[in-house]
Amino acid sequence: MYKTDAWTWHRNPSPLQLSKEEKSLAPGDDDVLVENRAVGLNPVDWKLMEGLSPAWQAGQIPGVDGMGIIVATGKNVAHLRKGSRVMYHTDLRYHGSFARHTLVKANAVIAVPDNISDATAASLPCPGLTAWQAIKKLPDIAGQTVLVNGAGGYVGNLITQLLINHAAHVYVTASERHHKKLSARGVIQAFDYKASGWKEDFRRMLGEKAVHAVFDTVNQQSAISLAGLLGYYGHLVCVQDRIETAPLPAFTTSISLHEIALASIHAYGTAQDLSQLRLAGETLLKQVGNGELQLAAPETVTFDDIPAALEKLKRNNDGTKYVALIAPQ
Repeated sequence: MYKTDAWTWHRNPSPLQLSKEEKSLAPGDDDVLVENRAVGLNPVDWKLMEGLSPAWQAGQIPGVDGMGIIVATGKNVAHLRKGSRVMYHTDLRYHGSFARHTLVKANAVIAVPDNISDATAASLPCPGLTAWQAIKKLPDIAGQTVLVNGAGGYVGNLITQLLINHAAHVYVTASERHHKKLSARGVIQAFDYKASGWKEDFRRMLGEKAVHAVFDTVNQQSAISLAGLLGYYGHLVCVQDRIETAPLPAFTTSISLHEIALASIHAYGTAQDLSQLRLAGETLLKQVGNGELQLAAPETVTFDDIPAALEKLKRNNDGTKYVALIAPQ
């Protein structure tokens, strides 16, 4: 049994009402205990506090992303050594990363190479793996015309970069302040989503070319509003929500609808699914290390600052990535 300090949730949706408490953690046979060095904050953290997961009970430790050092292993864990640097995305049914220590299934941790900082590793799992899952929905990417709605956000920016790296022809929407950076990374045209006529401008620019896929990172209604941009047999990838009913009449463009649910892999994925996810995480880290994938420098805070930083993220999700650095005790 291990004791750890943790920020805990008691059914209050406000991040400022998280309570710091001492928790006891007991590694199971297939678990590793990670002593956290950095914790990444994500919008899903405050959304879960508003009741998104029916599995949560009072006293739950929030937090989906973390990075640290393995300090203990279960009896069935022979392939991972104590002292290894790892990052992880948590199973939302159990305690998360807003703690000095986190229990993680051994088949879910991803090795972190020496050339990746603690803060960078902690900032990657949820947005990076979500972006990877999103582009995996497309059977063919190279040479296809695609649109990313919300490319100024952390996930949207990563989706954009991955699509460009796969030789797609990428158009995006984002706040105007992001346009120069996005164009420098290979975006063909960035549109200001606040401009009333951007869809018409986009159609005129494409001419007879069809849009193969739209990646929406905003919400269900936003994704539905973009369905009409797609060409025949196009793909609508809704990253934030799920589209419950067909947004277009039957037997017209015959588009495919896709939902992204990274956290569900822990409950519904096979061992092979998790293996592929780990490999994807390792590949993303390698791409960050060699410069193929650019991550915005996170704003670092302390462990004690987690509630205030999460509140700031909830109030203004402007693409800033918050990471809490945790010094070893």
